[in-house]
Amino acid sequence: MNKTQKTNRSVFSWLSEFAKGRRGEYLLSVITALIGVACSLIPYFLIIKIITALINGTAELSYYLTLCAWMAGLWILRYILHSVSTTLSHHATFHVLAKVRIMLLDKLATLPLGTVLDRSSGSYKNIIVERVDSIETTLAHLLPEMTANIVGALAVLALIFANDRRMGLSMLIVLPLGMLCFMSMFRGYNEKFQRTVTSTKALNDTAVEYIGGIEVIKAFGQSKTGYAKFVSAAKEGADCFIDWMKSSLFGQSAGMAIFPSTLLGVLPVGCLLYMQGTLTADTFLTVIVLSFGVMQPLMTAFSYTDDIAQVRTIVGEVSEVLSCEDMRRPEKAVKLPCDNSIELKNVRFAYHDKEVLHGINLHIEQGTVNALVGPSGSGKSTIARLIASLWDVKDGSVELGGVDIRTLPLAECTKRIANVSQDNYLFDLSVMDNIRMGRKGATDEEVIDAAKKSGCHEFIMSLENGYQTVCGASGGHLSGGERQRISITRAMLKDAPVVILDEATSYTDPENEAVIQSALAKLVKGKTVIVIAHRLSTIADADQIIVVNQGHIEAAGTQEELLKSCPLYKTMWDAHISVKDNGEAV
Repeated sequence: MNKTQKTNRSVFSWLSEFAKGRRGEYLLSVITALIGVACSLIPYFLIIKIITALINGTAELSYYLTLCAWMAGLWILRYILHSVSTTLSHHATFHVLAKVRIMLLDKLATLPLGTVLDRSSGSYKNIIVERVDSIETTLAHLLPEMTANIVGALAVLALIFANDRRMGLSMLIVLPLGMLCFMSMFRGYNEKFQRTVTSTKALNDTAVEYIGGIEVIKAFGQSKTGYAKFVSAAKEGADCFIDWMKSSLFGQSAGMAIFPSTLLGVLPVGCLLYMQGTLTADTFLTVIVLSFGVMQPLMTAFSYTDDIAQVRTIVGEVSEVLSCEDMRRPEKAVKLPCDNSIELKNVRFAYHDKEVLHGINLHIEQGTVNALVGPSGSGKSTIARLIASLWDVKDGSVELGGVDIRTLPLAECTKRIANVSQDNYLFDLSVMDNIRMGRKGATDEEVIDAAKKSGCHEFIMSLENGYQTVCGASGGHLSGGERQRISITRAMLKDAPVVILDEATSYTDPENEAVIQSALAKLVKGKTVIVIAHRLSTIADADQIIVVNQGHIEAAGTQEELLKSCPLYKTMWDAHISVKDNGEAV
């Protein structure tokens, strides 16, 4: 199924897919609800019997007590069945919402990194957590309760028409006026609802931005300015709902008053027909009693229309993510790489409409250390991410061991390539568990051994709980340098034959950087290594230094060769040495 077909799928189709495996529970919930509605309708007929008996004066006290007992039992049974029905629907719904969240998270893992980065983290968090959670009540109650109320109301209406068609029509006199009041609430519905969606997303994004940047805001004394943006977003989030409520207040109040007033038509028409002798007292009485059981269930069902619109919007947001085009990778490789060499052939790549790599040709030998250097924004990280298979090239090819990586399963690429970026992320787990994520099933001894080789063991043991110290959300309990060292250890434990270090030592002090560089020299022996670093002295001994400038490969060679043949590298090296010397002088 292609993206267009997925995007054009109806909301019902998506919900049906989400509910797969839980449809039986939903069906049983509806059946139970319908039986409950039947239990709530039978008392109306018992009331008619009681009133008729009272008018005729023929029944004894035991007769009335028996009917009252039946009514009480039916009402109790009705609430029991209602509880069973909602329990079943809630149980199914919680599993459906869990499935939707798992589908979204699984989808993010298969999308190109560029597609994921097109949205803010606050937007994803809003969809996966708040937006999905907000349809729980609707899904749990909509199917059983709306179905039961509509069927129950239509059944009562059919009985009234069966008794007397004229009385059935008289009961519907208030329907057009009530509907008109309710319909007035929907003027500009799409614009109002879209405003709430937009403002809620903006509030979530602003909250995430404010909390994430609180350190910078405080450091530069911008708390008033930063907080003002959040206050403005919060006010807009409240105003859009308040304005919508005000515009709907009259229509809702009028509709709620008029819609259930069926006696406005039943009583005058019934009295006229009774006086003319064309309507019996029993039928008149039956219609009066039954008329109370039509409009209220319909109003309950009608109250779900807003929830249906909300579900449609939220399912649309979820389906938009699920319909994004995955990285096109086969389930099984036709041919595996013969070695760990890397070749880029005429690679072009664009972020949206802006091309950032222009016909890159590059060869990286197996088992060599290769450094990508160049000005900021030149395309170094993009090349590394293409090699790491975080994006797929549109033109040209990236080959691993003579095989186009697009013909390899994503798991095969992940197994062969370890990537440590400048934005290192640690989970809210222990140091031990964060490192073990590099190789599932690694023993504690193997984790500790990797930490020792990477020079992390001593600082880890100095932490409060050693290897069992919890890193905090995003590794917030550790310094930037400590997070990087643990991330490098995690990559080393993976023991992948290709290692990419994207500014991997950018937050470390000179002493720690020397430790890491020494450890890397041992751990990457025999591996194909790609290093991105602004500190040129750390990659001076690389087997190959690749100078990237404005999306082109300007030169490639050893340190000595580039100092002679590449003016850009010579300028960068002189600037680096000058800064280094000045720093040492200070």
